[in-house]
Amino acid sequence: MFELEAYEAGRRLAGAAFALALLAAPAVAQSPAPIQGPAPTQLPGTPAPAPASPAQLGAPMGLAQLSVSAQFASDRKPIRSGLNWRILSEAADGSSPRIVARSAEAEPSFSLPPGNYIVHASYGFASGTKRVNLGMLGQRDQVQISAGALSLAGSIGDAPIPAGQLSFQVFVPLQGNSEGRLVTSEAKAGEIIRLPEGTYHVVSTYGDSNAIQRADVKVETGKVTDATLHHRAAKVTLKLVAAAGGEAFAGTAFSVLTPGGDVIREAIGAFPQVILAEGDYVLIARQEGQVYSRDFKVESGADRDIEVMAK
Repeated sequence: MFELEAYEAGRRLAGAAFALALLAAPAVAQSPAPIQGPAPTQLPGTPAPAPASPAQLGAPMGLAQLSVSAQFASDRKPIRSGLNWRILSEAADGSSPRIVARSAEAEPSFSLPPGNYIVHASYGFASGTKRVNLGMLGQRDQVQISAGALSLAGSIGDAPIPAGQLSFQVFVPLQGNSEGRLVTSEAKAGEIIRLPEGTYHVVSTYGDSNAIQRADVKVETGKVTDATLHHRAAKVTLKLVAAAGGEAFAGTAFSVLTPGGDVIREAIGAFPQVILAEGDYVLIARQEGQVYSRDFKVESGADRDIEVMAK
């Protein structure tokens, strides 16, 4: 009898435990415990395996991870933007290296087969190169670049010239020739031009005529050089009129010449605008077979109308 009662009591206890388990099941399902297998058996006296390196964890099987970054050569400050990376594989037979990976990130990582590579980082017109021997453990390396930046602007006196009316050419002087080698002919005012460290010759053109200024500027590694070229020029509006202050004739062909007869600018219209360097000029207007002319003077910063009388 005692054993039966104990048996029945055990059944009731087991049923209660099962019911409690069912009630608790939803809560357990929300936070499942991770499934863990049996711990690997380690023989006595053998060292524990070393944890995997970040490079091993980030690369697929059979590949190694190459992580690269760039810094300025002068002060070793990191370069955070404006980089373009190319990874070239060196062939064992001595053939030309070929590009195997590219990136425009500041600090990219590449998964590559172990071997010899050339890491090339370009920073605008500047660049840096380094050879690396990549092993299975992966590698993190840095490329040094001797580069700075140039930001250009123009002004008439103290008044800044709108960026859309300026264009710049940047040259590297060679053997006494200030315009020895052209670096870029498409530089715009206000943009950042990344260049190797050195001295450059800048040609600034205001408008599309003869308002041109030149200057030599020095670019230092890790610094942005702000250069403003000061023009001595003005904007003139050309008109052919019957009387001073009168209405301009439409379809007039204008030619602006130097006193010596060199043509500086030609334009057609009722009142075309021309930007000219400070100096003396001759204006010729042609209308319906008739030719009219006058001399005029341009003073820096004095924008004005230049009228030719049709008589």
